Amino acid sequence: MTARFATIRILALLSVLLGVNYVAWRWLESVNWSAWWIAVPLVVAETYSLIDTFLFCLTMWRAKERTAPVSDPQGTVDVFITTYDEPVELVMTTARAAKRIAYPHQTWILDDGSRPELETAARAAGVGYLTRSDDWTGKPRHAKAGNLNSALFETDGEFLLILDTDQVPDPLILHRTLGYFADDPTVAVVQTPQWFVNVDEADPLGSQAPLFYGPIQQGKDGWNAAFFCGSNAILRREALMQLGIIGYVREVTDSAARALSTSEQMIEKEMRAASDENLRRELYALLISIRQGRRDLAGGAPVSEVADSVLAAVHNASVILVAQDLAGIRADLAEIGALPIEHDAAIDALVVDEGGLAALAASDLSPITALDAVRALMDVLRLDRGGEAQPILPLATISVTEDMATAMQLHSLGWRSVYHHEILAQGLAPEDLRTMLTQRLRWAQGTLQVMLRDNPLVKRGLSLGQRLMYFATMWSYLSGFAAIVYLTAPVVYLVFGVLPVTAWSVDFFARFLPYFIVNQLLFLIVARGVRTWRGQQYSLALFPVWIRACWTAFANVVFGRPLTFAVTRKDGRDPRGVPWGQIWPQLTAMVMLMIALVIGVARVIVGTGDGTGTLVNTIWVLYDLVVLSVIIQAARYRGPAPRALEKETHGSAN
Repeated sequence: MTARFATIRILALLSVLLGVNYVAWRWLESVNWSAWWIAVPLVVAETYSLIDTFLFCLTMWRAKERTAPVSDPQGTVDVFITTYDEPVELVMTTARAAKRIAYPHQTWILDDGSRPELETAARAAGVGYLTRSDDWTGKPRHAKAGNLNSALFETDGEFLLILDTDQVPDPLILHRTLGYFADDPTVAVVQTPQWFVNVDEADPLGSQAPLFYGPIQQGKDGWNAAFFCGSNAILRREALMQLGIIGYVREVTDSAARALSTSEQMIEKEMRAASDENLRRELYALLISIRQGRRDLAGGAPVSEVADSVLAAVHNASVILVAQDLAGIRADLAEIGALPIEHDAAIDALVVDEGGLAALAASDLSPITALDAVRALMDVLRLDRGGEAQPILPLATISVTEDMATAMQLHSLGWRSVYHHEILAQGLAPEDLRTMLTQRLRWAQGTLQVMLRDNPLVKRGLSLGQRLMYFATMWSYLSGFAAIVYLTAPVVYLVFGVLPVTAWSVDFFARFLPYFIVNQLLFLIVARGVRTWRGQQYSLALFPVWIRACWTAFANVVFGRPLTFAVTRKDGRDPRGVPWGQIWPQLTAMVMLMIALVIGVARVIVGTGDGTGTLVNTIWVLYDLVVLSVIIQAARYRGPAPRALEKETHGSAN
């Protein structure tokens, strides 16, 4: 163990212990219950932050710094370049670079926009071109995941290098990564960093994410939980196909179980309604077959065998019930014909006397409803995935972002992943605030969809470490609610003098300051010279995005409301300019903080404010303003300086 790694562990342990000491004291001794409406939200937010600290410390506890694979590269490779509506020349720049990859491979452009001009350019460059078949017409398309799933059945490489349209690969990308699959046949994913050439040193949009594509992914790698990030990754086809087949079997089994359960309920209802003994006997026989089918399915019997058995019983019952129904209809007609019908001259119509009506009402007519139930049973027992363009969908489609969900499912099946920390592709980041906000919203929505639909804490097959590593990423997107409290609490104190704690005492500072200082020191050691301040700023400054992602993902999963999928612009700035409608919450918060600061200072001057409390909250407000100021910088950003861009473009990728 290196000295740096030992230091990280010591600081991580201290950070958690000091955090628990502080938050426990806050709950037990310092909550100002007379102002519970702000005091309780604040201590809840602090508890949220402590859990976040714990998850970060756990991530760094087993950080793994890999150098290179031991084995030589081997195996056949397909390079997939996914595109929808990006400029043709941008796609072809990446395609030509992909074609120059040194290791033998086949390059494919996966065009979800089906553009003839792109197909022509691809053919001219000697690059494969794929688009979706007519089978996808009118069926769910599943965005990028659907594009990749379609291409999987048109190609046959053992490994897949997946690139976004803008990610220009290094010629040695496969030489540097393929060996991991030979080192360990259980490796399914090798992820490399995403790095952007059009980002200058200031990086006001926070695009580079050096903390994530570095220490955090290395930390997750130590727990075998480094996940697929959508691009610049190599995946094993065998693992994906296994995932797709298992997913298909599970979906078909679940569909059959639901169909049998519904059918059982319908037949039971018809039995209760039937008075004819023969009809009840046939329905009961069918019910026994359905129940046996449910037991067999739960016991692991193949779906096809269960389906064949139940469908045979349905067929037999249908033949008998139809025969009985025809006989019943004839009997009903004869009975109706025997009723005393007379002509009433007063109303000039045929009538039946009251006795005849009573007899008709008491009779058993044909079991039409039973036949309807049988027909419904035949319909719900469809065991294919007729609603999908293809029955097997290897990449996960439960989220608008396919990457994390796919990786988590692979890990749950026992496959392993690798994070290789070397820049082997150069991409294009958003160049304006509007595009960046759209991108971050999509990432957050996709992650939260996975949490709601396939929560790692209860997912079978994952180790405890993997559960917590995936949950840590999902947990981070709930920070928007804590941010609201952190922005509101100092305003409430400075304007109204309402204390969320019992007092700004020595006890408070003796517990809070060590926790805060050790936490920041841990970040510095972990980052090791890498600039992480932008990431810390945006974790707070994008609080409206995180909150919107929470409620839209919840509405999508629980209420079925659709989410829009927007492809990140790769052709420069959005011409619509600054999205004032999207950043007004941050601007409003900044104005309120500044007003509160003026009021707080004025209250001290006139003698109605506490000096210590005002000082603490003034520092707090200034910190919030510095953090939120990144939104102003981002709104004013007009793209990287030409010299900086030229330097980055021609610099070494390694």
